[in-house]
Amino acid sequence: MLVPVFCFRRDPLKPLLTLSSLIDRLNARVGQIVLWLILLCTLISALNAVVRKAFNMSSNAYLEIQWYLFAGVFLLGAGYTLLKDEHVRIDALSQRFSRRTQVKIDVVGLAVFLLPLCGWVIVQAWPLVSQAFASGEVSTNAGGLIRWPVYALIPAGFLLLALQALSELIKRVAFLTGAGPDPALSVAEKKAEEKLLDELRARHGEPSASQATEVRS
Repeated sequence: MLVPVFCFRRDPLKPLLTLSSLIDRLNARVGQIVLWLILLCTLISALNAVVRKAFNMSSNAYLEIQWYLFAGVFLLGAGYTLLKDEHVRIDALSQRFSRRTQVKIDVVGLAVFLLPLCGWVIVQAWPLVSQAFASGEVSTNAGGLIRWPVYALIPAGFLLLALQALSELIKRVAFLTGAGPDPALSVAEKKAEEKLLDELRARHGEPSASQATEVRS
């Protein structure tokens, strides 16, 4: 019995880091699916325009499904956006602090503000979803769609966001306690535009952006 207890005391965050990794994978997969929703929304929009212009006919269902898909992209992609650290930040003050202080600020923001907000929205939205499902609520527009699926996107999206907030909180606590790396390192991948720029620079024999930064430093 002494060995398991000792191992648990030495690395108590290991199970939580495993949970964090599972959440990251979940939101990464959801983010990939959301990308296809953008394409689907674009195709439906184009189809609606062609049908309206060519055959002088249309339906509110085409418009509403675009709204539903856009809502799905925005809500279901929120957790993925947090995973990639692409939310809007105001760094005018935080960039002056040390990295550990920045992480501590993130911990407070996640635990005190974001997680409670997600819980509150889920609790408030669920009765709306349940009532719309039970009543079979339909859009008041002619040819409109049923409403409960788009209502369900609200608690689903905030649940994914809450899970990712929990994952980010775990990673930041692990960093502060020395049990894990800086969470910023996992999202330091180059964007597509940066990769393309580096490829163009390589063809012309110029240093990449990261290499140029290293030279200047």
